[in-house]
Amino acid sequence: MLTKSNFTGAALATLALVGCLVATGGNAQAHPRFGVGLGIGIATGAVIGAAVASGAYATPVYSCRYVERYDRWGNIRLIKVCDAY
Repeated sequence: MLTKSNFTGAALATLALVGCLVATGGNAQAHPRFGVGLGIGIATGAVIGAAVASGAYATPVYSCRYVERYDRWGNIRLIKVCDAY
């Protein structure tokens, strides 16, 4: 199962790898070439933003029910018990 921290770590590792490849590729030139890196950065940000906004990291689903329990005086009480999935 892909958790938020695993996804973030994978995204940062991918971004670092792509950044290294873009920074070391090509010939040494005197003029700036940030177009490819900027495009990759925008695309990566769009993918990560879409994944976060899609609700993949929603809150857990609770299943609740009432259970009969005895208190310390022997009286039956209904207690709400919830399980998180």
